Amino acid sequence: MTEQLHVEQIGHGPLTGGLSPDEFKLAFRNHPAGVAVITADAGEGPVALTATSVFSVSAEPPILVFSISDQSSSTPTIARSATVVVHLIDAEHLDIAKLGATSGIDRFADTSIWARLPTGEPYFTGVKQWIRGEVIDQLRAGTSTVIAVHALEAKLTGDAVPLVYHSRTWHQLGDHSVIPAP
Repeated sequence: MTEQLHVEQIGHGPLTGGLSPDEFKLAFRNHPAGVAVITADAGEGPVALTATSVFSVSAEPPILVFSISDQSSSTPTIARSATVVVHLIDAEHLDIAKLGATSGIDRFADTSIWARLPTGEPYFTGVKQWIRGEVIDQLRAGTSTVIAVHALEAKLTGDAVPLVYHSRTWHQLGDHSVIPAP
């Protein structure tokens, strides 16, 4: 029996059939993605999670999206938060990516690596690039929620070596990974 998904196509009923979960995971295991850590606080204390689903969808107005899994303990807080901070993780901050990806721990126990912005959101102080934004929409998609965020402010520092996740492991991009243009 095929489980019906929560996402509905415009003008169509619930989606059924398609790839198995294992086939779908295998397809995306070979598709590298940038690494981000999302932080938020809906009033009960800060939460964080690592995501590889962050991408921009509009420059005018500046909107980004990411997804959060129902399996993450951080999901309820992020889903209730009016604002979030999306940290774009570089290879130098792999420890922050691993921190956000580790379940069952207090990700904010080390008070030396995080603070609050003047607007109240928790953020990791050493990360070179982050975007603070207002949550403007949410969409249930199977066992996840897609969050749309209007970017309000950012810390943008150049010269970061990008961190990507591919085939269940971390990688850094650099001169060794550049393919020359024809």
